[in-house]
Amino acid sequence: MPRPPRFAPPRVALGLPLGLALVLTLPGGLALGRAGTAVPRASAASAASSRAAETAAAVVRDATGRVLGSVRFERYDLEKTRVSVSVRGLEPGFHGFHVHAAGVCDPRAVDRATGTAFSSAGSHLGPGTHGAGAGDMPPLLAADDGTASASFVTDRFTLEDLADTDGSAVVVHAGPDNFAHIPKRYFHRPDSMGATGPDLTTRKTGDAGARIGCGVVRPRA
Repeated sequence: MPRPPRFAPPRVALGLPLGLALVLTLPGGLALGRAGTAVPRASAASAASSRAAETAAAVVRDATGRVLGSVRFERYDLEKTRVSVSVRGLEPGFHGFHVHAAGVCDPRAVDRATGTAFSSAGSHLGPGTHGAGAGDMPPLLAADDGTASASFVTDRFTLEDLADTDGSAVVVHAGPDNFAHIPKRYFHRPDSMGATGPDLTTRKTGDAGARIGCGVVRPRA
């Protein structure tokens, strides 16, 4: 007597776009991948967290709380970051633009020595001295209408550097930044630090003046 044919379940082809995998959630916190491999659900959360860290942004406000604009940070590759900035309400001309080492923008925190707000943002993101420091970025050039925008790629910091334990902030200054570049032919009497070249103010801020805008850098999905 001939054997009855074995039952074979029908094959179903899923029209998924190329490069996408079907993942089914199983009991016990496992996910079934395309090749039938059980993967811990935590892996999906880890992947989502990784994607969420691909960008960061800051809303720049002046000391009255008025929004001046925004700055966006994007991972360019493993060592570089793309920075895109758009601000308004500035005096025409160049303005110093830096990343500072603390993610706090308190307009009530006034530097006693200079009278400028946002001293809560701390000094420039390190390492390196001013002009060669990680937080030094190209100056912003404001047009006659007070707007300024720029986009550039830097390898001086990564998204992880911006999101360290105390965070970071972007600061816009009232004046241009000379990056502490004072040729040696300019001489002055020794300052409080004994230097005869760029003085302490130049070495610290590049003579960029008051901090007129500040924005806390926050990770974004």
